[in-house]
Amino acid sequence: MNRLLKFITCGSVDDGKSTLIGHMLYDAKLIFTDQEKALELDSKVGSRGGEIDYSLLLDGLMAEREQGITIDVAYRYFTTEKRSFIVADTPGHEEYTRNMAVGASFAELAVILVDATQGVLVQTRRHTRICALMGIEHFVFAVNKMDLIQYGKERFEKISREIRMMVAEYDFASVMIMPVSATEGDNVTKKTSHMPWYQGPALLSYLEEIDVDKKETARGFTMPVQRVCRPNHTFRGFQGQIESGSIHIGDEITALPSGEKATVKEILDAGEKATEAQKGHAVTISLDKEVDVSRGCVLVKDAKSVISNLFTVRLLWMDDSYLVPGKNYLLKLGTKTVPAVVMNIKYKIDANTGKEIYADTIYKNEIAECDISVSDKIVAEKFSANHSLGSLILIDRITNMTSACGVVMKALHRGENLVWQKMDISREFRAQQKGQTPKTIWFTGLSGAGKSTVANELEKRLVAIGKHTILLDGDNVRMGLNKNLGFKEADRIENIRRVAEVAKLMNDAGLIVITSFITPYERDRKRVREIIGEEDVIEVYISTPLEECERRDVKGLYKKARAGEIPDFTGISSGYDIPENPDITIDTTSVSVEEAAERLLAFIEKQV
Repeated sequence: MNRLLKFITCGSVDDGKSTLIGHMLYDAKLIFTDQEKALELDSKVGSRGGEIDYSLLLDGLMAEREQGITIDVAYRYFTTEKRSFIVADTPGHEEYTRNMAVGASFAELAVILVDATQGVLVQTRRHTRICALMGIEHFVFAVNKMDLIQYGKERFEKISREIRMMVAEYDFASVMIMPVSATEGDNVTKKTSHMPWYQGPALLSYLEEIDVDKKETARGFTMPVQRVCRPNHTFRGFQGQIESGSIHIGDEITALPSGEKATVKEILDAGEKATEAQKGHAVTISLDKEVDVSRGCVLVKDAKSVISNLFTVRLLWMDDSYLVPGKNYLLKLGTKTVPAVVMNIKYKIDANTGKEIYADTIYKNEIAECDISVSDKIVAEKFSANHSLGSLILIDRITNMTSACGVVMKALHRGENLVWQKMDISREFRAQQKGQTPKTIWFTGLSGAGKSTVANELEKRLVAIGKHTILLDGDNVRMGLNKNLGFKEADRIENIRRVAEVAKLMNDAGLIVITSFITPYERDRKRVREIIGEEDVIEVYISTPLEECERRDVKGLYKKARAGEIPDFTGISSGYDIPENPDITIDTTSVSVEEAAERLLAFIEKQV
């Protein structure tokens, strides 16, 4: 029997994906008797006038049955005499592209359906591109609904030419184009007499025989560490799945990113002692000496893994909110999760033509190539060489939703040439010299809330008690350091990032930094804490309501924003995320500037 085959069915809406797999299971007698009876009963009230609706075997959600479309991914396991299969039946609607991408991430082969009455559609091209992005190299294009075009050979050949032109830009290992009728069962499990001109195999026969084993392109042994196992003081093992190569007792391995070397002393494979282990095995490895290894590290031998904090990646954007440069996320690659920033968008890829198009914003279901910076150096490889160390996801830091999935194209080596220069005069010495604890007091709130006024008053009081301070005001910084930035979202994000970096340097100089910036997004305020240090930031939320800020309108900005003269103005045409856990909140509607400054001084005096 051939080894297990994992495949996906995809294509445009109503191309017949669920019907195809349902008919395959039904004809091949791969369902239980009670399932067959339930299918026949459900079909009587279905959409086919009482005839068997094979899609009901896959579409289990009520909404799927009511609308006649697939929404969620349905996984089915089945076995024939020649092979075992796991199939992911995925949605065709553009709204559920993220669900389709999830199914593609596990598959080795894609069955893409094409409606014979419509030909190759944009969604067909998009799904082909996403499958290619996920590393699928074997494709079957099933031209479905041949019964609706009277099994016409000419129409099939025309669509076949469209498909061949579409896949010409890819380097797929195999491409098969076959005519089928999912409803009638033509060429699904056995050859049909309706299309004598077609000389190829039926779909199930083809899937039973195709060889999808890949040549080992990843050189050497790699194992991302998932867990450090220490059941007692005499044993310390590193657990994970071997992603490439093999390992033997006595082999010298390197722990990345630390670069420490050690010799393999013991291997446990599925709990049993072994002398060696191969790719795909989940093992526990113990070494002959103590090394600095934790979850997220990678054990390697003769591998070409790179260590970097800058990467060029190709992403499928899956979030309802759009992507702009500067946004902060969590990046998960292998077993490592680290804060990451999308530094720039190089271009997006047209799903229909494959052309590279300039873009400064990426929207849902678009594919783009970007440069990403991570907070700490991580171990990675090109996706084409090692899928485990070359595939990644971006996670929204506020909602914890997966915003994008993607692959590593290359590491950017400019990050490897930079080394933090240690100074003889330390931050601690400078702080001791000034007799204070450096902090950044970060004011956030709407325009007109009173941030700058209260910050100025607070600085005077700190100086009066002998503290060394610097005040960074939003307008002042934009007139100098950030003069080149506009007010689009990407520019605002970069504005805050630069100020946070400056504040950190000034804290290192021993100064107490006071900043006054709207900082409307919670993710950016979290990023500020990461850059400066969680313990070194005091977040002050000036909570003055919008109505009062607009009534004051000190700079006349609200009037201009209402008139449409200022786009993306916070509070009017752009949102403000109310801080989740500010250190102190003050509403200047009910207290004077002097009272606000005194309250703040009382709160922070012991901390600085």
